[in-house]
Amino acid sequence: MQKQLVLFLVCLLTFKGFGQFSANMATKSNNTPTRFAETITAEDLRVLLTAIASKEFEGRETGTEGQRKAADFIANKFKSFGLPAIGEGGSYFQKIIFTAESWQKVGLKVGAEEYRHLWDYYTFPTRNDNRAEINFKDVVFLGFGIEDDKYNDYANANVKGKAILIYAGEPMDGNGNSLITGSKQVSDWSSDWKKKLIAAKAKGVDFVFIIDPDIKKNIEDNRRFLLSSRMRTGDSENPSGLMPNSMYISSTVAKAIVGKSFKKVIKARDKSIKSGKLKVITVPTNIVVNNEKNVNQLVGSNVLGYIEGMDPKLKDEVVVVTAHYDHLGIRGESIFYGADDNGSGTSTVIEVCQALMEAKKQNAGPRRSVLVMLVSGEEKGLLGSQYYAENPVFPLANTVANVNVDMVGRIDDKYKDNPYYIYVIGSDRLSTELHEINEAANKTYTNLVLDYTYNADSDPNRYYYRSDHYNFAEKGIPAIFYFNGTHVDYHRPSDTVEKIHFEKMAKIGQLVFYTTWELANRDKRIEVNVKGRN
Repeated sequence: MQKQLVLFLVCLLTFKGFGQFSANMATKSNNTPTRFAETITAEDLRVLLTAIASKEFEGRETGTEGQRKAADFIANKFKSFGLPAIGEGGSYFQKIIFTAESWQKVGLKVGAEEYRHLWDYYTFPTRNDNRAEINFKDVVFLGFGIEDDKYNDYANANVKGKAILIYAGEPMDGNGNSLITGSKQVSDWSSDWKKKLIAAKAKGVDFVFIIDPDIKKNIEDNRRFLLSSRMRTGDSENPSGLMPNSMYISSTVAKAIVGKSFKKVIKARDKSIKSGKLKVITVPTNIVVNNEKNVNQLVGSNVLGYIEGMDPKLKDEVVVVTAHYDHLGIRGESIFYGADDNGSGTSTVIEVCQALMEAKKQNAGPRRSVLVMLVSGEEKGLLGSQYYAENPVFPLANTVANVNVDMVGRIDDKYKDNPYYIYVIGSDRLSTELHEINEAANKTYTNLVLDYTYNADSDPNRYYYRSDHYNFAEKGIPAIFYFNGTHVDYHRPSDTVEKIHFEKMAKIGQLVFYTTWELANRDKRIEVNVKGRN
């Protein structure tokens, strides 16, 4: 009987299939995670970071040759680990277009009167094509610019090639009910700004002037979008002229446009609300519009390292481990090397990836899948992680947690006498289990000082909202962010490799591994059980 038992155990241990995966192998044996975590060493991190923060990669600014070289370097590392190429076209990349649009020249003139942008009118650069000095000798008043089964301003209108003048919102009766919904609830003709413009384009409209009764408030609420040329993911909001150019105007400007026809226009509007039918009015005028833009477009990429889970019942669930590999590039004669920000996090995550893949090669786990993703565009506004959160490779519903590493190689003034610390941010914002897992992993294995100063709701630095984990947390996915604090070399060319504390960095890397390991191997995925703090 004893011999038979021994033979059975030998067969079980040599069985290559994972249908009968033992949770004990992955989560309850100290030897299993430790032997892989110990492959994360200070020397390996030094080699990686020396390459990533080198002159060759030119500061890794998104959209530059240096960033592309860094992406290729990371992809080649993933290939050498034996990871599958799950990106576009059989690559390791999730390609991203970043677009910035701003006004070079924007103007509105009616007759001899020139009006002021962000006072008398406003217009979004992202919603308009680049057009210089457009002149309109007449304009068609078209009510609310709606084409619906319940109400149709286009029924008797020929507006091809014309400029139209419309009101924002939709017609409401004397009781405050929408003619379209039949209730006080407005339709998407009011709530979706694209809907009227797309309808106008389908009718061949050339330009849309929209009378905005709340113009002052809307200018204030949208000022950063109207003025900023900050990068955003994807193409323009108006790709390939999907919509005609448009401008929101005050009632004062509207009166100037229609001139002597003002009473006639008001009468037509009021009658259309009562009868549901609009009398279209073409008004002679003299309008000159300028819509000249600056458009800057960059191409970046997230680099995807995928370790498929070994438990058939759990492998569709994914833990995402992130760090941004981009930095500030070259300014004048200076290279911003970004060794700590965020070459340190990039190197750490690559090492964690290698340790996880080594575990898989030895049939030791992980049970769930892990996506190790190095993102670009963080310095442009968390854009690479935002793009993934909006265009996920794996369903967000199956995403268990995000583990994010951003600046883990330096020591701030508070801990100058004790380098073995890390600030932990966000771990308890959505899931107490995530917080407890990280605490337990540290107590069992790494014994770092875990400092939650920057996790406080009152933190004036608002670091919780300033790294890539936030784009996952905003989608309701528990996220934890490891951070060493800032220093005098933050965002300066002097953020270089020789100032990195690699022994500390290795300890943090091991903590990242242990936390990821537990998230990927426990029987039940962690729950979102905290409300109201995100």
